[in-house]
Amino acid sequence: MRIRRFATAALTAAALVSLSACSSGTAPQSAAQSAADTAAQSEAAQSATAAGDDTLVVYSGRNEKLVAPLLEQFTADTGIKVDVRYAGTPELAAQLLEEGDKTPAHVFLSQDAGALGLVSGKGMFSTLPSDVTSKVDATYTSKDGSWVGLTGRARVIAYDSETLTAEEVPGNVFDLTDPKWDGKIGIAPSNASFQSFVTAMRVTEGEEKTEEWLKGLQANNAQIFAKNGEILEAVNNGTVSLGLINHYYWARSEQDPTTLRAQLKFGDAGSVSALVNVTGVGILKGAENNANAKEFVNYLLSDKGQDYFLKETFEYPLVSGKEGPKNVPALKDLGAPDVALSDLSSLDKTVELLTKVGLI
Repeated sequence: MRIRRFATAALTAAALVSLSACSSGTAPQSAAQSAADTAAQSEAAQSATAAGDDTLVVYSGRNEKLVAPLLEQFTADTGIKVDVRYAGTPELAAQLLEEGDKTPAHVFLSQDAGALGLVSGKGMFSTLPSDVTSKVDATYTSKDGSWVGLTGRARVIAYDSETLTAEEVPGNVFDLTDPKWDGKIGIAPSNASFQSFVTAMRVTEGEEKTEEWLKGLQANNAQIFAKNGEILEAVNNGTVSLGLINHYYWARSEQDPTTLRAQLKFGDAGSVSALVNVTGVGILKGAENNANAKEFVNYLLSDKGQDYFLKETFEYPLVSGKEGPKNVPALKDLGAPDVALSDLSSLDKTVELLTKVGLI
């Protein structure tokens, strides 16, 4: 399989520039650099097209280290060549909006539902057949068939089990503003997972309550980290007592996670604290008749694809009947809130709010 990194496209929407920058931890580009990147992107797109009609072009917001082996296996099993552009999910969503119907991408592989909803809302996805979308519970996929969920990612609180019992750890994230947690909480506000969580809170609880919560964390001197993995490490060495992360950082630890100092508290059922976001995939409108794109989506939902995610990334497979990762509750027992995941598309407003309160 040939893996090609396309150059970054210029982003025309200021909010999307901000979103991409905040999620990746880099500053927005200058106009000159954006123009140069646009030219480089165009050249790369033409090169990808020249690679042949049988080459599948994938924009992947999923980390190369995590999914490249699966894509290589897809090529080995099907003979379909794949050109992949790896970048942050917000960046790729913004690029798709910039490219419009001229995008060379056939498939968008996203690390969260919000970006899928954003692209879908612009009418850029084709409709997937019902025999594909029906493989996944309606809770974890699009309502209109524009994209399908692949894996689930539960939000959790990692806690220091040497100083706290599970009963002492809040099951409701709104309790984290209690002064007793002053200086003891780790968060990653520039991380896409945290931003998606805050977006879900805005959708379910409203702007005012969400802003109040964020200000409460800030007043409680929440410790700022760049990544979920750094938060887990800080909890595990006692630097902070609590940390907001996704479950799989703990579940895929090199040593038996049940022996770690850091343990997990899952959120109260039915509340935003129990959010389960998803990774997912959609086929772009220009590729609605592309047989390779359809085969790729079906492969990700096949036993081989779902088992890969279970064993290698420790996420929850979403195809009905599949078991979840070890050492964490079953997906059906998580009590995820009743929120349409496609509604998490307003990430730009979340970035504006986080900027307003001074967390990014």
